[in-house]
Formats: sequence, structure tokens, C-alpha cells
Amino acid sequence: MSDLSGKTAIITGAAGGIGRATAQLMAERGASVVVADVKDAVVETAALITAAGGQARAVQTDCATDAGVAQIVTAALEAFGGIDILFANAGVTGGMMPRLDTPSDAFMEVLRINLLGPWIAVRDCLPHMGEGGAIVLTASVAGLRAGAGPIPYSASKAAVVNLVQTSAMALTGQGIRINGVAPGLIETPMTAPVFDDARAKGREGKIGQLNPTRRGGQPEEIAAAVAWLASDAASYVNGQVLAVDGGLSAQHPFTPKWSI
Repeated sequence: MSDLSGKTAIITGAAGGIGRATAQLMAERGASVVVADVKDAVVETAALITAAGGQARAVQTDCATDAGVAQIVTAALEAFGGIDILFANAGVTGGMMPRLDTPSDAFMEVLRINLLGPWIAVRDCLPHMGEGGAIVLTASVAGLRAGAGPIPYSASKAAVVNLVQTSAMALTGQGIRINGVAPGLIETPMTAPVFDDARAKGREGKIGQLNPTRRGGQPEEIAAAVAWLASDAASYVNGQVLAVDGGLSAQHPFTPKWSI
């Protein structure tokens, strides 16, 4: 049921981390993938997939512009003849601290990439998707409640959660599902400073201490959830945002007081 053979998938933010891991997994499961990112490492992602026997096309572009998304859509249609799956994953943190003095232009840039980008991708892919199509957006546990990310990032991801819900309702009767995934603390290029700093200070064991699983996550764990949401195995899952966070969002974050 999780087989993706014969399907074409677009994955944005695929130069590394969750996007790359998801593109590789979808290709392993039979999908032809178009991987897109503003970073040139997206070409390496495509090369890794083709070297493993999969089909991939790389597009280096800004995934949060009309022109960029049009380029991605065109690549999918020309290379593979259609679009069955969209994973709108490209995003930025905009800084790790919850500052109250964030300049307007910096705030708007986070919203442009994290919210407008997925919206453009959804809007422009839909005309080329038929019944059975699946869309997955990357939200975050930071968009579910306070305490898991900086203010602009958290606000943008809360909006992504709502974008999933409202789009699902707008797609009523069309046979196209849209869901989201809300990662917790995952080791990616975006979060590398957090993991690197903890290891440098000998505090690796404290990574993920606020969730009951007591560890950080890996991109492949998010990829597995996304591939499932995009597959027929999740055919009755629609308008939902799945938290993959080690249990962090099951509680309000707090600092443990117990001794080890």
C-alpha cells in the first residue's frame, strides 16, 4: 500500500535534511521525483537517487516565487508527464531566538518562504493533479503551541497547519488529499548548530530531553511519515497534521527537574 510506483513526486527543500531523505525514500518506493531547492546541493540529491537506480530531475530555483514554482512544475511535466504527489517542504527558521524586535522585512521573508512558498506550490500543482493526488506540507511542532521555536517561524508554521485544513475543505469531492507533517527536533542542516553545540559541550545526551522519547529525530523518520501520507495506505487521512516529534507535543514543554 505504500508503493509509489508509476507516480511523479515534487519535493521542495530537497538539497538536504528532510527533503533529501524523503526524495530518496520515495524514489526507492518507485516514484519519479523532481527535487527542488535554491541551494546547489539539490543537484547532488538527484545524483544520489539516479546512482541508486531511481529517476530524478533537479531544479535549482527559489521555491517561494511564482517563477520558481512554474519552473518546477514544468520540469515535472516535461520529464515525467504529470504530478501525483507534492511535498512542499522548503523552509527557514529565520533565527533561533524568540526575539520581539525582529524587523518587518526579516519576519516577512520567513513568511514568504515558509507559508507563501507552499501555497504557490499547492495552487500551481493542483491543475495537473487528478483523483488520487496527494499533497503534504511541512509544518512544525512550533506551529502547534509556544515553546518550540522563534516567533516568526512558529507563526508561519501555525499558518501552514491552517493552510492544510482550509485547503482540504476547498478540495472537497476532488479526490485529492492534503495533509501536513509537524517535525519535532530533527537533525538537519537547519538545526545543525543546536546539535553541534551540544556535542561540543559534551551534552549530546541532553538533546531531545524535553520529549518522552528522550532523543532528537533523524530526517529518515520524517521521510517515512511523509511517504506514508502520500501513499494509498493513507487514503482516508485528509486535512490532518501528523506530529512526528518523539512525543514533545503531547505536553507543554518544561525543563525536567529529576536527577539522572
